[in-house]
Formats: sequence, structure tokens, C-alpha cells
Amino acid sequence: MPSSTGPSIDTITEGGRVTQVGEGQEADESAPSVMTFGAPTAGEVLAERYELVEHINNDSAGRLVWRGVDVVLRRPVAVVLRYPGGDSATEMLQAAVAASRVIHPNLVGVYDAIDESERAYVVREWVDGQSLRELVAEEPLDPARATAVGNAVASALAAVHATGMVHGNVHPGTVMISDDGRVVLADARTDGADSQEIDVRAVGGLLYFALTGHWPHTEVPLRGATAGHGRAAIPDAVRDAGGAIAAPRQVRAGVPAYLDDLTMDLLDAEIAPPPSDVLAAELARLDVPADEHFLDNTGPLRFAAETGEEPSPLAAAGGRKVAIGIAGLLAVALVGLLVGISALGGDDRDRRPDAATAPTASAPGGEATPAAVAAGPLKISGARIIDPDSRDRAEVRDADKVFDGKEEEGWETQTYRGHPNFGNFKRGMGIWLDLGEPRTVKSLQVQLSARGASAQLFAGSNDHPSSKTGDDALFKEYAKTPVGEPLEDGGTTMTFNAFNADTKYRYLLFWLTELPPSDGGYKIGVQEITVQGS
Repeated sequence: MPSSTGPSIDTITEGGRVTQVGEGQEADESAPSVMTFGAPTAGEVLAERYELVEHINNDSAGRLVWRGVDVVLRRPVAVVLRYPGGDSATEMLQAAVAASRVIHPNLVGVYDAIDESERAYVVREWVDGQSLRELVAEEPLDPARATAVGNAVASALAAVHATGMVHGNVHPGTVMISDDGRVVLADARTDGADSQEIDVRAVGGLLYFALTGHWPHTEVPLRGATAGHGRAAIPDAVRDAGGAIAAPRQVRAGVPAYLDDLTMDLLDAEIAPPPSDVLAAELARLDVPADEHFLDNTGPLRFAAETGEEPSPLAAAGGRKVAIGIAGLLAVALVGLLVGISALGGDDRDRRPDAATAPTASAPGGEATPAAVAAGPLKISGARIIDPDSRDRAEVRDADKVFDGKEEEGWETQTYRGHPNFGNFKRGMGIWLDLGEPRTVKSLQVQLSARGASAQLFAGSNDHPSSKTGDDALFKEYAKTPVGEPLEDGGTTMTFNAFNADTKYRYLLFWLTELPPSDGGYKIGVQEITVQGS
């Protein structure tokens, strides 16, 4: 009986279509041979659900890559098959389980993973577009687009790192840009050979490649830096006589100084990189339209990495080298006049006061009063649909749409007949939220597609596997810790604000119990969830 688990991720471009395959490389003659006996054929339906349409290629590990169709949901999928299955496919299936737990708009979606002993296969999202390697081979990206790509990858890594995992395979072949502009990261590994720091440094490599068309083979170990053959190979960076790589601005005109500095600092082995969520926040602030101030040589490059806080809006003078190390980055604020100290030596970094603890006002007697921490939007690192009473788990997709900032898109239930309580055969369904780390929460607001739904909010301290059994265990644990009753505005907005000020929350569960009438039955859509806190 086939067993279903959930993936790893790989990439290859074939005729303009990007699919999820090996290391973002084409297989060569040295790739392992694939079993031909009983090999799949076009039209075959796997697991009574996934119809194989077209054999695209074999990846560098010898796995077969097919374009297919999910005949239940009628959507295109990528199917990667390995012969044989069983014990030899354990790593692939374990990677599938790990990756399926991280839901993020900048990560390739993983739908299924099945072991049939004689073969195993993983079913993933089909992405129409190009890999970053293929895109830059045509022409390096402009600074604004390179920043947007770096921001998307850093955001994806932040979601992966929040679970304690490492991606371990960030390079131009594993970054894909769809035809509609979406950037997704693929091909996570589970061999434990890498670290979160290497993941973050690889973002610097991606920025360098996007801006120059070259990959910086530095003393900093970057997975995939030497990988490549044939047209998949990536050219080395331009170097001076001493072997040091040239900065992007030395290779190409028009690169802003602060983007040049950020890229080179991420590649500098002597400067400790910031956590991925801090890097993502900084790149998000720099990711602005080119017709605004992006090409100005003034831009913030300061990270509060040692405190875990969001970067503060301090500006760096154009052309100034800014260190990003966890020990602190130099920053110079432009407020009318250029105020601050230009510190080019490493010793000055250690003497800079921590902005998170610097006094902001004087109390009587001259004592410093610490700055108050204001409540604001909290970042949701991940989300998952919880459905412990599911029959086919068809509704556990699209959780990422509830925190993507787009109220016109969201997740919705199926239409249930007979009773608003999910047709009287489910206890309910929920959306599990991960804030990335324990945070002080002030309120949680849910924007629904219609009036009349009933819901509860729970808190918990543990994650559970994304499966029917795991969802049941999660619900039973979280139901013991309710967080007040929702305040309704008479419309489609629910607000929960009965949070304990002395408690920090990381995991929350928004739990729907009754659905409003719709389409001759009962259904609801969750358009957007926002969390306020500090």
C-alpha cells in the first residue's frame, strides 16, 4: 500500500518551464542510470490521482522528472520519481516531510510524497518561468530587481530558519522566477552539512550574481558555488591580481553604494552575518520602486541583530563601508546635517552603543529612561491549515494567502451541506500561526469573506506534524488554552485582544466552529490575519 508523506526541492529549466528537480542542473552522462523496467509512461496515473503528461528530464541524481496533472484538483504538478523506493528513498522522503511543514509564498509548494517500495516519488508545485541562473545568463538584473530577489530569498530562509531547519542549497539554480514575477526558493537539503549562517551568506552570493552575472567563489563556503557543468556552469567572479573579488560597483556601473556594501559584507568571512529575518527586513525596506529613491546613494544598513529587533531607520552615507556583524553595524544618520562618527576600523564597531538600550530621555536626577517598546504589526513566519477530521485533506492548501497582505486573496473552506457546523461531521477547522519566536501579543485580527462565522482562538507551545493525526494532537493541546472571545465589528472582521500581558506567544490557532450560509450550503474564506504586539 503506498505511503504518503510530504518533500525536498530541485530545479531545471526546459523550454522556458521551470520544474522542481535535482540541484538546478541538467543531468550529464555521469548521472546515475534510472531503472527502465516498469518505467512510467505518459497517461499513467500514480496513486489514483497524479496523471503523468510529459517526461521533462532526468536530474543530476538520476531521478525522473515529469510534468503531470492532479486529476482531483485539476492543476499542473511536477512529479519526481526515484527507483527504487524503500530504504534507498528515505532521505528524499524525509526531506519531503521537513519541507512540507514550512509554508511560505517564496518556497516551492509541496503536495505529496509517496513510497511504493519499487519506486518513490514527490509531487510538487509546477512553476512556469526561469531559474535565476537562466535569467541572469541573458543579462544581469537592475539593482531594484536584484534587491527584490534577495528580499524574497531571505524571507523564505527566515521561514525555514524559524523552524530550526537549514536550507543548505541556496544558489542561482535553486532560485526560480515565475512568469508572473513570483520568486521561489527550491531544493532544500536535509544532510545537516550546512548552517543557517551559510544560508544567509549565500544571499550575498545571489545578490552578487544578480548584479554581475558571476558567482563569488570565496573562502566562505557556499553550497552550489562550484556545482555546474555545460551550460549549467556559473562563471567565477572578476578578481584582482591578488585574487580578491571585485565589488559589484567595480564590475558594473549604477550599483548603489549601500547595496554594494551589503553584498560584500555578507561575503566577508570576518563579518558575522545577521539572522535571516533581520536581513529580510532590511532588504524589504530597500525593495522599493526604481522611480522612488532606490538609486540614491543613501540607504539604511543597520541591523539590531543582537536583540532580535527590526532594523532601525538609520541612514548610511553613500559609499561608506558598513559592517553587518552581529557585534553591530556602523550607521550614520542624515538629519539635515551629517551627524555621527565615521568609523572605518573594526575596533569602533565594538564601541558603538546598542541602539536598543540607548537612553532616549532624562529622568529626574539625570538618570536615563529606557525607550518604550511600541506595539506594531508582528511578522507571521508561517501558517498551516489544521483539519483533524479531514477525509481527503483537500482543504489544507493556501495557508500562506492569509498573511500575504492581499485581502482580495485568501484561504477558504469547501461548501458543507446540511449544517453550519461543517456538515455535522467535523469539530471545526483552523489556521495555525507561527510568529517565529515568543512575542508579546496585543491583538489578533481576522478579515473574513462573509458575516456569520463563529470562531475561537487558542495558544500552544508545540508544533505537530502536518497530518490528520498531527492535527488532532495539535487541536487537543491548543484547546486547553483559549484566548478570550472575539470582538466583532458587525461586519466581517473578528478581533481577539484578551492576551495575557505577562505571557509571550509563538504559536496561535484560529479555530472556526460554524460557517455562514453560502452557495446553497455553508462556507467561509479567511482573507487576511494580522497580529499586533511587540
